[in-house]
Amino acid sequence: MAQIFSGSWLTLFGRLFLYGFLVPFILGIETGCSSSKALKNGPYVTGDDQIYGPTVEETRTDSLGLDDHLSILSKGPTEITTIDKEADSLLKIVPIDDGQEVWSPEVLTDTSELPDGLGTKSPVADKIVENYRNAKNKEPGGHCLAVSKRRFMNAYKAVYGHSVYNDLPDNMATKYYSAREVFDNLYVSASGVHRGWRSLPRKYRGKGNAGAIAYAGMGTLVGRDGIWGGELRPGAPVQVWRFKEDYKDVVKGVDKKDFDPYGHSFIFMGYVRNEKNEIVGIRIADQGFQSYRPLIPRDYEVWWAVNLTI
Repeated sequence: MAQIFSGSWLTLFGRLFLYGFLVPFILGIETGCSSSKALKNGPYVTGDDQIYGPTVEETRTDSLGLDDHLSILSKGPTEITTIDKEADSLLKIVPIDDGQEVWSPEVLTDTSELPDGLGTKSPVADKIVENYRNAKNKEPGGHCLAVSKRRFMNAYKAVYGHSVYNDLPDNMATKYYSAREVFDNLYVSASGVHRGWRSLPRKYRGKGNAGAIAYAGMGTLVGRDGIWGGELRPGAPVQVWRFKEDYKDVVKGVDKKDFDPYGHSFIFMGYVRNEKNEIVGIRIADQGFQSYRPLIPRDYEVWWAVNLTI
């Protein structure tokens, strides 16, 4: 063994590769869409709202997805200054019409009630919200996709007594994928130039959790205008993309080796309104990446969500 790690420059390169890339890859350590915050209750603690530590299912899901924030700095709020291409609006104070500032506490109110006229409430959405509010650790760290999916899957099982996979319609399956694989590939936006991805319905590609759940007939898609028009219900899964061009490329299908999109997956928890009752932000539940403050419209160029009907 000693001979393997001594001697030539080639061996030194291999050593750097082993410790700098291969070992972290095997252990599932990722930059981007991964909170830099330490787990509060130690590893491998399970609960209704989250799992601290990867499961086989989550590891598989992570490996498929493009929604991994590879170009977004995964530092905590006290460390972030900017991200590539433009300053991140998370750090900016947002002026509103009357000259007050959005972050002034006397201006803001949090609302999580069901908006009027939006139909039947969802027991699964209610359970997602309940689990989150009761969770001892609301920011478990890890990958946004794994955390948001776990919150949805746990809530579904708590309500119906079995996995959501049991209830996927058979007609979701294609010649390339089973119904479960279609759901997972849409959920994680597993884009590619292969015919398998391009055989999936274009309407639901690139919409992540929202697209997968809506295609399964378990919710109603809501776009940017609806989201910021007050149509979302608490507990709604949301998929966003920092740049519209990234979203278009995901939908079209791209070579993962040459593609580095900016995306995020989370759960909508409620609207933030100013004293005029205007929506100025949304509160979210994620792994701790951005849930420390309200999101605002300019944070992302593409917004998709799904109001659950299950």
